[in-house]
Amino acid sequence: MKDLQKQLIIWRRHLHQYPELSYHEVETAAYVEKQLQTMPNLHLSKLTETSVLAVLKGTKPGKTIALRADMDALPIQEETDLPFQSKHAGVMHSCGHDAHTAMLLGAARELSARGTDFAGEIRFIFQHGEEVAPGGAVDLVAKGIMNDVDYIFALHVHPDYETGQIALRSGKMNAAGDDFQITVRGKGGHASEPYKAIDPLIIGTEIVAALQTIVSRKMPTFDTPVLSVTMFHCGSAPNIIDDQAKIGGTIRSHNERVRVASREQLEKIVHNVCLMHGATASVDWDLGCSAVINDEEATAYAEQAAIAVVGEMRTVPIPEPLFIAEDFSAYTEVVPGAMQLLGVYNKALGDPYPLHHAKFRLDERALINGSRYFIQLAEDLCPT
Repeated sequence: MKDLQKQLIIWRRHLHQYPELSYHEVETAAYVEKQLQTMPNLHLSKLTETSVLAVLKGTKPGKTIALRADMDALPIQEETDLPFQSKHAGVMHSCGHDAHTAMLLGAARELSARGTDFAGEIRFIFQHGEEVAPGGAVDLVAKGIMNDVDYIFALHVHPDYETGQIALRSGKMNAAGDDFQITVRGKGGHASEPYKAIDPLIIGTEIVAALQTIVSRKMPTFDTPVLSVTMFHCGSAPNIIDDQAKIGGTIRSHNERVRVASREQLEKIVHNVCLMHGATASVDWDLGCSAVINDEEATAYAEQAAIAVVGEMRTVPIPEPLFIAEDFSAYTEVVPGAMQLLGVYNKALGDPYPLHHAKFRLDERALINGSRYFIQLAEDLCPT
């Protein structure tokens, strides 16, 4: 395993230096495919241009499991001082997908080397486009990648947990993410004569305030979503009342009924506030992936594997569902699955910057734990 740990770091650092955005992972997929070609007993295919599937089939009947890693990066300019920082301006692996890919490559290397004298089938999914809704997982599911699969598993690195920890949760895990853009259309005019205008800025501020009541007054307290308004654009000069305002944001939820009801309430508020002022509005949605709901039985297998890898004391619960969206839900909607978190924080590396931050960094010593976790799951569910 010591040799594997060195190789994981080599893979991860190469991927970190050459990140590619969602649906553009051409060189990343080629690199992954090249590494897999050196491993015995794997059957390789590409269901999409920028994803790779490796299948390891046992000679005995048994369960089919899938292990997934995402490969895309984010449009962020890296601000670390790492000697292997991104060589692509404005693109960075600030969500840890470089680590995910390296860890799954490591699992594929070790499991393929043990041969085919085992029960079942293992599918190693190197997925494109996780960061762009509704996600590359949707493409792969549509192409049949989950056909005959019994369970699917994934890990996501997370700086809230220390290296050596694996954090687990059954049930609600990641949220559905739906982004909105509201366009308020009023009547422009001179700033000295506001009574002759229908000011979309004032109307927009009323809408923003009213939207806060969706969570606080319109949804059940035991299953409330998160609604964040993150953009407000109106006007171009101090003496002009513009004729429109644009408001953007996102809704995150774990319950499909609440998800739909939140969107309905938002549209109702927007149109009624505008009606009151004689303005009009439109609401455009960018509907993301659904919520990730970890299967109870799959989570039990995940816990068993985590304990075997890091020990019971360092297998910790995730206290609350995350409101981060994840297209892993496309898989768990069709087969039982579980996504858990891998601790990558080491205080010696400095402040634990969050995922999607330009200064995000992870402790590479954690990579071996991720690979061993995948290997353990495969050995438990597809035994020799």
